[in-house]
Amino acid sequence: MIIIGDRKIGKEFKPLVIAEIGINHSGDIKKAYRLIDDAYRVGCEYVKFQCHIAEEEMIPVGVVVKETGESLWDIISKCELKEEEEKELKDYVEFKGMIYLSTPFSRAAADRLNRMNVDAYKIGSGECNNYPLIEHISKFGKPIILSTGMNNIDSIKESVEIIENNNVPYSILHCTSIYPTPYDKIRLGALNDIKSNFPNAVVGLSDHSIGNYSCFASIVYGASILEKHFVSSKRWDGPDISISIDPIELRDLIVGSNAIFKALGGDKSILEEERSVADFAYASIVSIKEIKKGEIFSKENIWVKRPGKGGMRASFYCGVLGMVADRDILKDKQIVEEDIMEMRKNK
Repeated sequence: MIIIGDRKIGKEFKPLVIAEIGINHSGDIKKAYRLIDDAYRVGCEYVKFQCHIAEEEMIPVGVVVKETGESLWDIISKCELKEEEEKELKDYVEFKGMIYLSTPFSRAAADRLNRMNVDAYKIGSGECNNYPLIEHISKFGKPIILSTGMNNIDSIKESVEIIENNNVPYSILHCTSIYPTPYDKIRLGALNDIKSNFPNAVVGLSDHSIGNYSCFASIVYGASILEKHFVSSKRWDGPDISISIDPIELRDLIVGSNAIFKALGGDKSILEEERSVADFAYASIVSIKEIKKGEIFSKENIWVKRPGKGGMRASFYCGVLGMVADRDILKDKQIVEEDIMEMRKNK
């Protein structure tokens, strides 16, 4: 279990849904406010931004993002928020009663978030093996959510060792860094690998597939955190819009994940609440023609019909065949023990 804010997160609690706003605001603070409002309106507990300071996280080389045709430098520069704007958004999120999370992509961004006194840090998949940055963030002593796309167990182990050496509570999210992720590349079985290799971690899924199916399925594998990119309208422009869910889908994810969590566990026994249904849903042994005293019960004169209450249950049918009627029985009457000579004698 980990605690972020006052929210307990772990297998004993309903899954935490994180709305990954990321850079879907495109640097427009008005859009950022709308995204917060739309997430709040559908009952989301946590929203997550990305903290970018372009000159601190990359050099201005011409890496082009194929989805948009723009250079990564230009995208990030355009989507940067000023520190005052991020503080303003954090205050607004907390005013709404939600938790503000953010992913720092540089040491300077991590320091900014530290000044803002965030409750936890999300480390993106690209930084999962950025051990110097993880060490720097771990020193703040706040919970860490570690996403693991493009990494295997060995590279994750080094990150976890750093986090554990700093006595920081943490969660590990399975992730596939393909945008969007085809369903056959999601590999929910990786959650079992994470659980077996990192027993101290709360596990979850950072999902880039279309829709909520993968998140729902991951709950059965023990996912306690579900993260999806989120946008107010899919008509907006931006590199992550195509893999984002809208408010209707976010609401469905929140409601659906809670329902699935409630449905987990248990064993195959009869619930007390089922017994009243059994009274009419079960079948009992009934006469399908008139039966005279001394006549043998056979497939020609008895069968099984509803209701189950009032007579001998259908499960006794084979045992009654071949026994002898102890009295006259009309058609369509439930057979009871008193109708059977062998059972009456044994009483």
